[in-house]
Amino acid sequence: MDIRLAGAPQPETADVTPSGLITVYPTDFGIKPRLLVKEGDQVKRGSPLFLNKKNEAMKFRSPAGGTVKSIVVGERRVIERIVVETAKNESVETFPKYAAEQVLSLAHDQILGILLDTGLLALVRQRPFLKMADPAAKPKSIFVNAMNTAPFQANANVAIKGYETAFQAGLNALTRLTTGKVFLCLDGKAEGLSPALTAAQHVSIHYFDGPHPSGNTSVHIHYLDPVKPHEIVWTVKAADVAQIGRLLTEGAIPADRIVSLGGPGVKENARKHYRVRVGESLQALLDGRLESGEQRVILGDVLGGCAIPQDASLHFLDTAITVLPEDRERHYLGWIMPGLTVFSQSRTFLSRWLRPKATWSLGTNTHGSKRTMVLTGLYDQFMPMNIMVDYLVRAILAHDTDEAVKLGLLEVAPEDVALCAFVCPSKMDLVDIIRQGLDDVEKEGI
Repeated sequence: MDIRLAGAPQPETADVTPSGLITVYPTDFGIKPRLLVKEGDQVKRGSPLFLNKKNEAMKFRSPAGGTVKSIVVGERRVIERIVVETAKNESVETFPKYAAEQVLSLAHDQILGILLDTGLLALVRQRPFLKMADPAAKPKSIFVNAMNTAPFQANANVAIKGYETAFQAGLNALTRLTTGKVFLCLDGKAEGLSPALTAAQHVSIHYFDGPHPSGNTSVHIHYLDPVKPHEIVWTVKAADVAQIGRLLTEGAIPADRIVSLGGPGVKENARKHYRVRVGESLQALLDGRLESGEQRVILGDVLGGCAIPQDASLHFLDTAITVLPEDRERHYLGWIMPGLTVFSQSRTFLSRWLRPKATWSLGTNTHGSKRTMVLTGLYDQFMPMNIMVDYLVRAILAHDTDEAVKLGLLEVAPEDVALCAFVCPSKMDLVDIIRQGLDDVEKEGI
């Protein structure tokens, strides 16, 4: 089902005035970090800030040059964030530069070493368990997602515009990291796709269409190269492939990236894509661009994203910000009303018949509290893979990891059940349940 949510970002790009502060969150990477800097240190764009204690070859570098303003440590001495005050004329640490075709001649270990040393391996995710790619793993294939049907993610066309050569260099690098294929998945309904996508070289191009979640990577894997127990697949967004390519062709850590800003809580003329510094303050992006009233800022799309305070900063993997108006209103008579102006997935309201193609300005109201989970088979109507969601969720809640694996847990990511959670009459947090199930299996082993 496609949710026709108001506030789609337009395919145009604008620049954001930098705030002068860049924040790096070590917790984004799922590692135990060892600090390499202290407050007051001068750093270049590309200087290492911390490394992985379990693999010291894996470094994570500053996306900006300047002064380390603060290092915030939370409970149990967890390093929560590192704030860098940027310099007007920042220094840049350089790395070897390659032409796109030269990348094809680089050895597997050479490319892997570059990604480890610069921290950009974190842009590559590993299935199952949806974690940062393990450099010691041998993926049987790599999937590049250049489409997303959830509202709203950065448009791949916009994200790689101006970096077409870098995008091809990134694809070339990925082909050296697997003995299998690199699958590039595109939207079969999209118009005006860049030739950098439709004519990409050295990869296997496939088109998907249909309603959401046809754009989810799990769906692509399910139909092209399913993951079986003890097999590994790597995945990466098209926008992140361009970031990897920029590192290789420019010889420097990319300073910026494209982020989409959309949703009913964003002013109409501000719904577009923005070029922002990596780790930039959200206030620099949001100030003057939001509608009046209380708004909820979501990292990612409205189905699988997470709420974040407006005084936070962009995280390492962020490519989208969605804003919804906070809606705590209790609606008179609720579902008993005709509901001509209310969104309905089911046939509860007349809008389901009379306004089937309307665009809806939805808020955060769940229109009801949590209820007992009842086996209805409703979830399966919104799951295009051969997975029985009801039974999978129950197995996870019962901590029966063996049964959950048999029911296809390793084939899914939390985002794959987000649509099921949206239509769930019991208001179940299915996204968190799937995430917990994957964590349990990872701890106990397959």
